[in-house]
Amino acid sequence: MKKLFLSVLLVALASVSLADKPPVYSSWGNAIRGYDPVAFFTESKAVEGDKAIQYEWQDTTWLFSSVENKALFVENPEQYAPQYGGYCAWAVSQGYTASVDPTAWTIVDDKLYLNYSRSVHSRWKQNVSQNIKLGDANWPNVLD
Repeated sequence: MKKLFLSVLLVALASVSLADKPPVYSSWGNAIRGYDPVAFFTESKAVEGDKAIQYEWQDTTWLFSSVENKALFVENPEQYAPQYGGYCAWAVSQGYTASVDPTAWTIVDDKLYLNYSRSVHSRWKQNVSQNIKLGDANWPNVLD
């Protein structure tokens, strides 16, 4: 009986995918490690958000540096949210996911792409169009 119970338990655990990742990468409960997604577009730089100015979207907390930036995001989150759920764009182009450094970023065709580090960002920039094509083909399947 004990063996049967253990077998059933193992089968049940095996059916739960431990590899599934959330659709939006978050660190400490915040998207983009707490940086303001709108500031990349409006200020052309990575700006830390304020915990007092936040918005819940896609089961993730997004922080903003100003009430105006929050309003822009609320009006059209898809315009400002990073591609590939905020996971590293290089990693997604290669078929896996990785965290990001908000200071390693690019805007291409009005879309925000984040990278794991500045060195990965340099690699990403060597062939941006091909990396986007590969990333688009891999997303969101890399979350499985």
